Amino acid sequence: MEMDNRPWGYYEVLADKVEYKAKRIIVYPGKRLSLQRHRRRSEHWFILCGRAVVTIDLEEFDLQAGQSVDIPLGAAHRILNAGDENLAFIEIQTGTYFGEDDIERFQDDFGRV
Repeated sequence: MEMDNRPWGYYEVLADKVEYKAKRIIVYPGKRLSLQRHRRRSEHWFILCGRAVVTIDLEEFDLQAGQSVDIPLGAAHRILNAGDENLAFIEIQTGTYFGEDDIERFQDDFGRV
């Protein structure tokens, strides 16, 4: 499987189809993804293990294993690992395009804005 390391953890692509893309994402303790949005896809996140704080636009949600959240097309969003162990979740992308260049970053802990 394709694995991609990032400064906050890593992900592996589980499926890359015309109608959807699925990833298993690992976020290290205390790390978070950039605050970002997508113009061509929405996402569904299902938490497998760990404690997450998810931001969607100006709202924050605490999630744990077995819980999920939908990220609408165009919504600013990010996820933080709020626990002491790795956070694992499945991301299902739906829309018209799933490339990594459909990321518009607003804030980033690793200088990638």
